[in-house]
Amino acid sequence: MATLILVRHGRSTANTEGVLAGWTPDVHLDERGAAQAAGLPARLAAVPLVAAVSSPLERCRETLAPLLEARPALTVETDERIGECHYGDWSGRKLKELAQEPMMEVVQHHPSAVVFPGGESMRAMQARAVDAVRDWNARVDLEHGDGAAFLMCSHGDIIKSLVADALGMHLDLFQRIHVEPCSVTAIRYTRSRPFLLRLGDTGELGALVPPTQGPQEKAADDDAVVGGGAGAP
Repeated sequence: MATLILVRHGRSTANTEGVLAGWTPDVHLDERGAAQAAGLPARLAAVPLVAAVSSPLERCRETLAPLLEARPALTVETDERIGECHYGDWSGRKLKELAQEPMMEVVQHHPSAVVFPGGESMRAMQARAVDAVRDWNARVDLEHGDGAAFLMCSHGDIIKSLVADALGMHLDLFQRIHVEPCSVTAIRYTRSRPFLLRLGDTGELGALVPPTQGPQEKAADDDAVVGGGAGAP
């Protein structure tokens, strides 16, 4: 079956401002995010991609633009099922402010129980993303045969939930996973089980430097950044 290349969008203006963007319109890549996207064609040069799928949000489409320019034969289709989590009333708010919300503790430790006010549940988010991957796996297998590779450009929480599914992890454990902006995560699907081949690979080690208090302004060092965060400074 197919190999899925998951790319998180490059660093966005919302990431650097410490804002939970969700489906807020007109959130774009910042200068660093654009540079990350520009480096994507070289990083994926050896991978013969047969298809590209994108979240409909601007930051994902902007991330794929250099890759599509480098590969004129590669077209991109959008799929709302891999769009960002619908954070509802939390969308557009500062992460520093959201850290004080009582529900944040549930988001961190029991995400399968979370339903965002005015938005969706995290279980629904994962279910739609997994359904999208399974549908695209079947389509790629049918059109290109076993062993083909295709790409999806999506968001931090979506990618983390897909990794959790591939590893057979309960959604309540998915906050233990982290993916950097413009990182590459690869999952090879077979008839019996998926294999995680890469996780959050950026090709550099700056993200391993112990973090200082940045724009995310997390409530605690052991909390995950909802939405994925801005990455290494």
